[in-house]
Amino acid sequence: MEKHQCNSKETQQLERKIKFLNGVERRKEFPPEEVLQMLAIKKTDNILDLGAGTGYLTIPVAQMVHGLVYALDMDEKMLEIIDCKAQDESITNIQLVKGSIDNIPLPDDSIDIVLASLVLHEIKPLSTTLQQIKRVLKDGGQFMCLEYEKNESAIEGPPMQIRVPSLVMEQELKNAGLNITQKIFLRKKIYIITAKK
Repeated sequence: MEKHQCNSKETQQLERKIKFLNGVERRKEFPPEEVLQMLAIKKTDNILDLGAGTGYLTIPVAQMVHGLVYALDMDEKMLEIIDCKAQDESITNIQLVKGSIDNIPLPDDSIDIVLASLVLHEIKPLSTTLQQIKRVLKDGGQFMCLEYEKNESAIEGPPMQIRVPSLVMEQELKNAGLNITQKIFLRKKIYIITAKK
């Protein structure tokens, strides 16, 4: 009986997570197509979406390129959702990768663009993951991260104590040897930083 309750609780948590990741509000706040336009994406690019979730960025970016789009997530269920969406949209260039973003299971210098949307605040230490991102990026490759600013007035998003302030993120990127190319804020609560290797 206890096991069933546990599974039921896990199912409810998963459903809440999926609802948030696919939410209409999220799409209004930062439409994926608009966000992706900040990058100079070429048809031939190979792209890695870290902590891909339900494919919020994976699906639209896969429709923009002929190269491979790697959807990396630790959660098998998230990868299954991406797979279903890809099949529904007849998208064939998505490669599902089960793994951790602090030990990316891809070769050195193999990726043109790495995306990290609302996932880096979950990682400690951040420096390890940023070194992994730099390792898989080709020379001149682009990195884009979206995170909630540590702003006491913003109530949505992750708990305040785990957020990474934009100034800290900028410093971490510089420490990792990445060159920041752009920083913008969406409604003062989400920041987008792009950088190059």
